[in-house]
This record gives sequence, structure tokens and C-alpha cells, in this order.
Amino acid sequence: MPVDTRLTYEDYCLLPNDGKRYEIIDGELIVSPSPARAHQKIVTALVYYLVDFVRKRRLGEVYVAPFDVVFSQFDVVEPDVLYISNSRSSILTRANVQGAPDLVVEVLSESTEKVDRTTKLKLYARFGVSEYWIIDPVACTANIFRSQRESLELAQRLSPTDSLTSPLLPSFSVSLQQLAE
Repeated sequence: MPVDTRLTYEDYCLLPNDGKRYEIIDGELIVSPSPARAHQKIVTALVYYLVDFVRKRRLGEVYVAPFDVVFSQFDVVEPDVLYISNSRSSILTRANVQGAPDLVVEVLSESTEKVDRTTKLKLYARFGVSEYWIIDPVACTANIFRSQRESLELAQRLSPTDSLTSPLLPSFSVSLQQLAE
């Protein structure tokens, strides 16, 4: 009988805290170096606007990496930014998120772009994420994917002058240029 050599969340919890980002997708370890300045600038600005919007309206909670999202024993990721609505707050535990956030945001880095655009897109669709934003800090563009019939479909391609909006966050709007300033 073959032995299952996939890594689990238990294995993941034993990994070092060394400034690298560790994730497990289908039991395979993915290691990324710390992100660059442009990445962090976008993440910081987006979190500022999202937290302000969500808190004022008491819609739910916004988190920033590192914060584990545990989809399964073999699938653990740390999205750059995630939003969990009040109606889905039961997936929040003291230690992590156990299930699909409403919104996941990944800001591209050289080392993560391929995984963010392919592997994570499929993972987030498989586990029921409602909306997935992929932001390119270099081009100042974004792709917005929304849940459609158990998959995530490209809903919008945003240019630098366009604004991030979402049916999950009615009246939220921030331009990509604002995030890059």
C-alpha cells in the first residue's frame, strides 16, 4: 500500500518562522521570499481602505498575511488580504480561518505570479471563494474573478484608472492609482 507523502497542516505548523511565506497546496510545499516594496505598498493601502470601509459599516473583518486559511488538511494558504463577512464569521477560529473567505486578494510578486494566476485560482474556486482579486503592482492593473457555477470566472480587467469595486462590498470603491500612490 503506497504511503501518502503529502504535507499536512500539522507539518505546516512545524515550519520555521524565517520571513518566508510557506503555503501547502494539495500537500505540496510552496515557499516564497518576502515581497518587494511595490507589493507591500499596494497591500498596505488596500488594507487601509478596506478596513475603514468594513469597520464603519460593521460588515465583517479584514485580515492581512500572515494569517492561515485552512481549506483542508492538505491545502493551507496565506492570502495577502482577505475579507470575511459577518454571515461567514463562523469560519474564524482563534488560530486561523477554517474555510473559504468571501474575498481573497493576491498582489503579484515575481516569485508568486504563476501560482497566483493558476494554482491559487483553481484552489480558490474549488473551495468556494466568492471573489478573487489579482493585482499587478508593476502594471497597476487587476483581474477580478467572481464565483459562477462552482468556478471563478473573470468578471473584469481593470486598468490603472479603474476602481476596485465588489458586490460583496456595496459602494466600496478605490482606484488602482490611489493604491499605488
